[in-house]
Amino acid sequence: QVQLVESGGGLVQAGGSLRLSCAASGSTISNYNMGWFRQAPGKEREFVAVIDWRSSSTYYPDSVKGRFTISRDNVQNTVYLQMNSLKPEDTAVYYCARDRIQWRRVLTTTQSDFRSWGQGTQVTVSS
Repeated sequence: QVQLVESGGGLVQAGGSLRLSCAASGSTISNYNMGWFRQAPGKEREFVAVIDWRSSSTYYPDSVKGRFTISRDNVQNTVYLQMNSLKPEDTAVYYCARDRIQWRRVLTTTQSDFRSWGQGTQVTVSS
């Protein structure tokens, strides 16, 4: 059973940057697509980024495209989310998650396709 621990959140001014990390233990992530999601107060959790297990493909929603970059280090068993040009609307708890199946060929943004979730890290962007 994999355990995922997010870190790197905090308070930042609009226009600033943060780099989130998601460290996995107990099991490898190297054979799995990995995703980032977020949940703002009073809103449903939403998709933010996904990367395939080979680091050859990524996908982002329009709301973060061009500002956020997902990457991974399979040796370190860690996934990252670089967030630039942050906006107040990016304020949320950010979660990483591991795909429920190995070697999925098509990137998915559906939450139910992810089985293992971290506890989240708070990102607050002030205006």
